[in-house]
Amino acid sequence: MTALAAAGPNHGVNGVGLGVLIFFFVLVAVAGFWAARWRRPDNMASLEEWGLGGRSFGTWITWFLLGGDLYTAYTFVAVPAAMFSAGAVSGFFAVPYTIILYPIIFIFMSRLWSVSHRHGYVTPADFVQGRSGSRGLSLAVAVTGFLATMPYIALQLVGIQAVLEVAGVGGGGNVIAKDAPIFIAFLVLALYTYTSGLRAPAIIAFVKDTLIYLVIIVAVIYLPSKVGGWGHVFAAAETKMHATNAATGKPNGTFIPPVGQYWAYATLALGSAMALFMYPHSVTATLSAKDRNTIRRNASILPAYSFLLGLLALLGWVAIAAGTKPIGLDGKPNPQLVVPQLFQDFFPSWFAGVAWAAIAIGALVPAAIMSIAASNTFTRNIYKAWMRPNATVAQEARVSKLTSLVVKAFALVFVLALDKTNALNFQLLGGIWILQTFPSVVFYLYTRWFHRWALLIGWAVGMVYGTITAYEVINPATKAHFGGTLATIPGIGELGYIALTSFVINVVVAAVLTVIFRLARAGEGVDETIPADYFADAGDPKVQKLELGAHERTPSA
Repeated sequence: MTALAAAGPNHGVNGVGLGVLIFFFVLVAVAGFWAARWRRPDNMASLEEWGLGGRSFGTWITWFLLGGDLYTAYTFVAVPAAMFSAGAVSGFFAVPYTIILYPIIFIFMSRLWSVSHRHGYVTPADFVQGRSGSRGLSLAVAVTGFLATMPYIALQLVGIQAVLEVAGVGGGGNVIAKDAPIFIAFLVLALYTYTSGLRAPAIIAFVKDTLIYLVIIVAVIYLPSKVGGWGHVFAAAETKMHATNAATGKPNGTFIPPVGQYWAYATLALGSAMALFMYPHSVTATLSAKDRNTIRRNASILPAYSFLLGLLALLGWVAIAAGTKPIGLDGKPNPQLVVPQLFQDFFPSWFAGVAWAAIAIGALVPAAIMSIAASNTFTRNIYKAWMRPNATVAQEARVSKLTSLVVKAFALVFVLALDKTNALNFQLLGGIWILQTFPSVVFYLYTRWFHRWALLIGWAVGMVYGTITAYEVINPATKAHFGGTLATIPGIGELGYIALTSFVINVVVAAVLTVIFRLARAGEGVDETIPADYFADAGDPKVQKLELGAHERTPSA
């Protein structure tokens, strides 16, 4: 088998595998359209129902929805690809960061759920405006979330494209042969998201996660025995990582991070954990829960996905031991193909098709949630807040549905028209940007000590510093800008995650300016929340949802 893998991929169409992939795609498409009738409310023409599923999902639905949202197709492609090509710092940091993540959300996400339930908030920017009384700060949070989400949606296409390339589809010199499968996939995605809203990915997530667990568990049991065992897997990975890269003159990657890379590894893990639930799609999936205890229970059981992610990451090193050659249909090496190619080489065609279906469906679920979250953000915090303050509930829902179509169309054009490296660079930049909203969202859940103007200026400084610093990182192989997420930390001299360094600068600026603004008695803004709002729960007779927030002219939902 190893000899087969080393011989290189077969670029012919894998008919059986492709047939299995199409079967599961049709299955989830039907489920997506059927979801419009699942728990059907009297009126889907509101963001409460279309964009948040009526805030009615229980523990297991929320678990599958969050798992489908956070562990995307690009995760299942990129993490083992990073392990395959660059090693532990670039790839395995994703495992500890998800472990750090869940205690963080256990602490603060239930508070965000409660205040959002009380006031009908749909997005993080809704809460920021209600808490700070600042339209400018709310707009900054909304625009950051929207821009950071767009390349994330686009990268889901990379997962689908990787599967199609290995299956032998997506080549040729004309648009029909090359891009038609992607057009069809995202047309179906756009239609069932438009009709069913958040209920569609909630249903499909069951199929996606069942397939993912099945495929990964079978793979980690079966594949090592075919390539010489785990001892040989780790030895082969260590040999490759320590070998010198001819293009850079440096080692290919990192097997075990040395002392000099501790800061890089730790800051990547911590910064990524802090950033993930700042994305609008993470908040959208969370706010769909029916009560605050659902959030806490999910924070307790979601680490099961971290275990799965650890196994998945190791498949990148299994591919090294197997001699897998991830060569695209263009004849060029492409590490993003390593997992689909590994399954192509070692499993029967039908099981390879199951694995490909898991990755492809793993793109459809988060892409749907991300597009809903981005469109809700645009509708509530740009359209209604700045263009049409008197918009009705039905108008909000209609604009959000239409925006979701535009968002997906933009993502499709972005990936098909630009090099995939550009999409990846923008997604990495999005992680730097989204972390700069952390003070405005999380700090405000506990205190109003930070002045709204100070938070806005701190956000701007963090955004500018992070963007410039990321631009100055040069890829040693391609000499392109935005070549990575690590740069020297000022005052420390160690490599660290740019997003976390920008965040620290952001907080320091906000704290210093808060003192100055308070001494100058600058306007504080109106806080429409009260302490009891942060502990509200569904069905609490003492807490009734407000129909009209202090900053609104028409109801929220």
